[in-house]
Amino acid sequence: MKITTFDPLIISPKADDVMQVFTALGFEKTHAPVTQTENGEVASVRMKDANGFHVDVASLDRVPQDMTYIRMNVDNFEEAYNILIAHGFKNTRGDGTLDTKSAKAATMVSPSGFKISLIEHIKKTIDRG
Repeated sequence: MKITTFDPLIISPKADDVMQVFTALGFEKTHAPVTQTENGEVASVRMKDANGFHVDVASLDRVPQDMTYIRMNVDNFEEAYNILIAHGFKNTRGDGTLDTKSAKAATMVSPSGFKISLIEHIKKTIDRG
């Protein structure tokens, strides 16, 4: 299994305020995906500074305050999932995952309480006939 992304993810009901802080620190928006979940759309922004550091900020009105996660993209969801489970992590969806057209994801909570947003992006193959 290969980790392809590993950075902080801040989920906030006031995402614009959070992004303003990181903009002032020298970060710029590089990507702004919108993900459809079972509870509606979630807009997020990937930001990067001149040193190559990243922070992701997601806007979610239904959370009472900012929450910080580690975003970890991997090339093999099941392998990463099983490693985390073996170390006592729990999936907030029970055994379920969030499956979209472009990704498979689950929020994993460690025994001490920190959270990892585990994601595998689905690569689309092109049929060249």
